Amino acid sequence: MSERFKGRVALVTGGARGIGFEVARRIVDEGGSVAIVDIDGNKADASAASLGKSAQGFAANVASEPSVAKAAAAAESRFGSLDILVNSAGITGPNMLMENYTADDWRRVMEVNLTGAFLACKAAIPSMRKRNYGRIVNIASIAGKDGNPNASAYSASKAGLIGLTKSLGKELASTQIRVNAVTPAAVKTEIFDQMTEEHIGYMLSKIPIGRFGLVEEVASLVCWLASEECSFSTGAVFDVSGGRATY
Repeated sequence: MSERFKGRVALVTGGARGIGFEVARRIVDEGGSVAIVDIDGNKADASAASLGKSAQGFAANVASEPSVAKAAAAAESRFGSLDILVNSAGITGPNMLMENYTADDWRRVMEVNLTGAFLACKAAIPSMRKRNYGRIVNIASIAGKDGNPNASAYSASKAGLIGLTKSLGKELASTQIRVNAVTPAAVKTEIFDQMTEEHIGYMLSKIPIGRFGLVEEVASLVCWLASEECSFSTGAVFDVSGGRATY
């Protein structure tokens, strides 16, 4: 068993399920410790318990700066450092024409998917700077590059997350902190429960391989980006899209 994360501490938002949980599981399996942050504290605790003593759950709302800052401070206190941040928390928002979107729905998607990642980065970077080491991986989406119809807020939030990744990567390039993003095509997780069947079918029709991605496939890429091996890539965007990506 690889120990590439030995001595490293990761904070994974949205880590109680889906891609985030698979990333957390792999980091623990490879010698690291993980703070699983989720809005559902009970689910965060249960998911962490399933991974053993090297994981702990923390309840936090990523859209709230005090909540995120408190979770990051608690995680650093518990494990002694904060070396890796994986921003996996996200929601889809309604699947409908943009003119039918409410401003509240739009803001909610932006607050979770984009502002949430901003707040988590803001909370984690000071700890990384202290040790002049860090890896930040943002879970964006192919929708942020291509745009999905009837998902304007989701597409725009993920495009914003790509822009945040590129900007922050350049800001921190002179340090040993690396910032990258992955842009999966559709991966069948609980987030599908937030989508219409029509939208799910549309996403599948756009993937040349002809199937949805697996959380394991995305996590393998995320974990490389979260490791010391990723030393010369920053501000970059990595596709895991089943052939959908065209640029």
